[in-house]
Amino acid sequence: MVLLASCHREPGLLWLGFTLLGALHTQARSSTPRLLRAPPLSRIPLQPNFQADQFQGKWYTVGVAGNAIKKEEQDQFKMYTSNYELKEDGSYNVTSILLRDERCDYWIRTFVPSSRPGQFTLGNIRSFPGIRSYTVRVVNTDYNQFAIVYFRKVQRKQGYFKITLYGRTKELTPEVRENFITFAKSLGLTDDHIIFPVPIAGAGAPPYRHQEPPPCLFFHLQDQRLERRGSEETQASPPSDLHTHRVTFWNCANPG
Repeated sequence: MVLLASCHREPGLLWLGFTLLGALHTQARSSTPRLLRAPPLSRIPLQPNFQADQFQGKWYTVGVAGNAIKKEEQDQFKMYTSNYELKEDGSYNVTSILLRDERCDYWIRTFVPSSRPGQFTLGNIRSFPGIRSYTVRVVNTDYNQFAIVYFRKVQRKQGYFKITLYGRTKELTPEVRENFITFAKSLGLTDDHIIFPVPIAGAGAPPYRHQEPPPCLFFHLQDQRLERRGSEETQASPPSDLHTHRVTFWNCANPG
């Protein structure tokens, strides 16, 4: 620490202080992880002749790769499901379910179709603070076994992208997994950016698909989500790859 009083008598100490301060700033900048730049959409394939009705239904998240994904977090990253429900206007209501202990967390958002079949944007994006753009593109799918889906968002001037490997079941063939890895690496990602979530028993489709949610918990939140247990409140966060800020949230024990 350099005292200002002594700097007046010995100017050299002042320059030393500035030098140390500059070194600290440089170290801080270098220690902040710089995310890989998201590739242009022109590099992302689009499933030919996309069939929206065949794509709907429940998908397990078998693999995830992205510029904000860390391999070291794989053991803590649990498999979850996303249910795509096709609406009359061609958009999807997408409900993602993550089981934690004996509870289930729900995230609901709407994907609105673009002029290109298989490509979507986030519905009502203005209600999501900080998110400037959000694009979903189905890269490849056979509808019955697997799907590779690309997600890209710009949030507060930072670009994020991820690739999700969906499966109709919790297990996919080694060939499908290898194709997913190859595609992720073609976008500049490495093994450190690719994880395969831990399978969890009981992950299933929403039990309240055409009903009002049960009276356990129901929130519309921005930036933070609160998990309530009786009178106690604690902060809770969705999986990092869900890319949602304002979400509908239920938390119910043993949903069935």
